[in-house]
Amino acid sequence: MRPIQFSSGDYAVDRRAGVAAAMAHAQDFAAAAEVMAGALELAPHWTAGWQLLGDYYAHAGEAGRATAAYRQVQTLDHDGIFGATLTLAAHGEAPPPVGTDVRYVETLFDEYAGRFEQELLDDLGYAVPPVLGRMVSDALGGRPVARAVDLGCGTGLMGAVIRPLCARLEGVDLSQRMLAKAQRKGIYDRLEQAELVTFLSGDAGGIELLTAADVIIYCGTLPPVLAVALRAMAPGGLFGFSLELHEGTGTLLQRRQLRYAHNPAEAAAECEAAGFEVVTTERMGIRRERDVPVDGLVLLVRKPSDQPSAASSAA
Repeated sequence: MRPIQFSSGDYAVDRRAGVAAAMAHAQDFAAAAEVMAGALELAPHWTAGWQLLGDYYAHAGEAGRATAAYRQVQTLDHDGIFGATLTLAAHGEAPPPVGTDVRYVETLFDEYAGRFEQELLDDLGYAVPPVLGRMVSDALGGRPVARAVDLGCGTGLMGAVIRPLCARLEGVDLSQRMLAKAQRKGIYDRLEQAELVTFLSGDAGGIELLTAADVIIYCGTLPPVLAVALRAMAPGGLFGFSLELHEGTGTLLQRRQLRYAHNPAEAAAECEAAGFEVVTTERMGIRRERDVPVDGLVLLVRKPSDQPSAASSAA
């Protein structure tokens, strides 16, 4: 993974970018864009600079110029780590990618790993793991599971909650730096760097508990995730996950956050259409952003006991 080049490599250009950032902080986005555009005349191949310019234009209401800047990011970003396709899709200028934008999400959380827990818990009041853990514990009624998989495990916040509920716990994440943090905690019996749909598609099956806390918000529409989860789970297995919500129809790619939001009624219907039974749901503020609670839904669904697992189907 190549780290994001936040500096242009030119002191004079970086100083201009700093002035632009100060203007943006003061909410003068039009002036910030003007200064940033001048800086990029001196550093036209600075990908992060074009990303900033697009953001300033977008905040200033200059949609056409913002799109042009984001397209320049897309041209320069050969590794796909800036998520330009997602950004253009969120602005209605391109179709959204199918599934997770892997390189963008991997880079995002590699960059975030060092401050992840402090910001998520202390600054944003992240609340999903204890709620989902309680839901799972109540559904199990004291019965431990043989094998659990924590999708998008990050540093192990969800894993720490469900560890007492399972004999074997595996963690899956795209970010190697997040996995390194989780490894040091000694929570998981196995950790693997993988995209969750790819991981579940190749799994031998028999998973009795799946969790995905604040993960599916990066995966696009829900049905592809549900399909591979159902196949990989043991009959009667539980799948607990969280979603961000919106009240419109369909799956919404949010402009500022570059995360997906779902309609709560549609999400429950999609679970049932995929073959799951909805055990329980809880609508809640899953975290804060700019001191405003993020409307979310925590769901626990069950694979019916009469549906075979992947392992038994292949036998």
